[in-house]
Amino acid sequence: MPLRAVLLALTLTALATGAHAQHVTGGKLVPAKADADGIRAWKGLPYAAPPVGALRWKPPAPVVAWKGERATDRFGPNCAQPKVYNDIDPYAPAMSEDCLYLNVWSPAKTRESLPVFFWIHGGGYGAGSGAEPRHDGVALAKKGVVVVTINYRLGAFGFLAHPALTRESPKRASGDQALADMIAALRWVQANIALLGGDPDRVTIAGESAGSDAVSRLMASPQARGLFQQAIGESGSAFGTLGKDETLAMGEANGLALGRALGDDSLAAMRRRSTEQILAAVTAPTARFAFRPILDGWILPSSAAEIFAAGQQSDVPLLVGWNRDEGSLLEGGVFAGRTLPEALKLTFGDNAAEAAKLYPHDTPDQMIRSRINFAGDAWMGLPTWSWAVAQTRTGKAPVYAFRFDHAPKTPDGWFGEANRGKSLGAFHSAEIVYVFNHPDNGGAWSVDDTDRRVADVMSSYWANFVKTGDPNGPGLPVWPVYDPEGDARKLIIDADTRVIADDDQPRLKFLQAEARRARR
Repeated sequence: MPLRAVLLALTLTALATGAHAQHVTGGKLVPAKADADGIRAWKGLPYAAPPVGALRWKPPAPVVAWKGERATDRFGPNCAQPKVYNDIDPYAPAMSEDCLYLNVWSPAKTRESLPVFFWIHGGGYGAGSGAEPRHDGVALAKKGVVVVTINYRLGAFGFLAHPALTRESPKRASGDQALADMIAALRWVQANIALLGGDPDRVTIAGESAGSDAVSRLMASPQARGLFQQAIGESGSAFGTLGKDETLAMGEANGLALGRALGDDSLAAMRRRSTEQILAAVTAPTARFAFRPILDGWILPSSAAEIFAAGQQSDVPLLVGWNRDEGSLLEGGVFAGRTLPEALKLTFGDNAAEAAKLYPHDTPDQMIRSRINFAGDAWMGLPTWSWAVAQTRTGKAPVYAFRFDHAPKTPDGWFGEANRGKSLGAFHSAEIVYVFNHPDNGGAWSVDDTDRRVADVMSSYWANFVKTGDPNGPGLPVWPVYDPEGDARKLIIDADTRVIADDDQPRLKFLQAEARRARR
């Protein structure tokens, strides 16, 4: 038996019997005890050095070693961020630039290495953390997977390009620190997860919104190749609005503008500014900064669309989809006070009448449905679908497409006063607690047996996919491989989970054709 296999077997035996060999990169951990569900949790594990002082805006540096045993019963601080969303509290448990920590949940009684579910949180690349209650890994880990959630640098701390940073870099690249953080966390998993019950050769990267966008970019990045074997994307990708490609030069200009807003555009002076000063500068009423992934030439040598078209992506099984009512929370940003007919005319010009056939608005009910569809298609549906199509065209690994249709029972005005008096439906991010199999962690939602059944079904599909690259399993409706050029069948996840012919595809094909026409 190979030495690695022998060591892994000894480690798993120790884990199963309670004698924990927990000496990870950096030092020893306080042994984790199994909870009532038989799950062990290790929280706040550093996967890189604190990116502070001279390390601010640099790629993640190696973990700083510690003495003695490190406690693992508390989450590390959230990454520095402003208060952006009603459902994300940046101050719980705490907030700091010293935030490059991950968390692991692992079944205690196992004598085999388990596949790894590596979760990248959403939040528009500017908010969120791996410690949010909806990302708690206990219930999903009970289905036989090891769950890993991570923090990564956000906003101005995670995507700052600057000419001086580029000169500092041996790669002649800057920006995309957040993506570098994710890659560093994946490398930590490769080096350490076997000690915590996981199999480093069976890693699935997964994420929602910006996290889904990041998954598509990691599939495209040569720096992430070989660090994962499957991918899951929920609502978002590098093929659309979130993934608007900016060059290194554009990113550097953005970084210089931040320096001017801080009073000095030298990198040394910017590093002397406090966290609070930087957050104040980027959230000022007059601020016009764009902190997002750029084509830095190292992590992202070219656009995801170009890399996939050339067949140079990590060719791994992909489970991908979005929510039926993505547009319910996004209407304001898409329509900007316009009516649907005005938006269609502005967007499609002479083809507005053709668009109106796909987004009918002859009755009040049609108007509501079509506004949600148009906003959701433009913001999340088209980018996510384009990613799925790109993988089917140049990849050999299967693609499984879904739409989440189940509407949580949220109280009126739960997501802000602007949403009072209207149904949010299966809104953007609604599926997260169902993936993690704990719908009761959604906040102030009312949860019943239907919610629990939907969560059990959805999390079972996800766990099966993490284990085998195929979501199918006993007791579940058969989920076919997606073929956009053929019958294009996808799974609808709802109280009545079922497979349908993709009824979103006609709208998305129209939008894709119009986007190509506009670029000509």
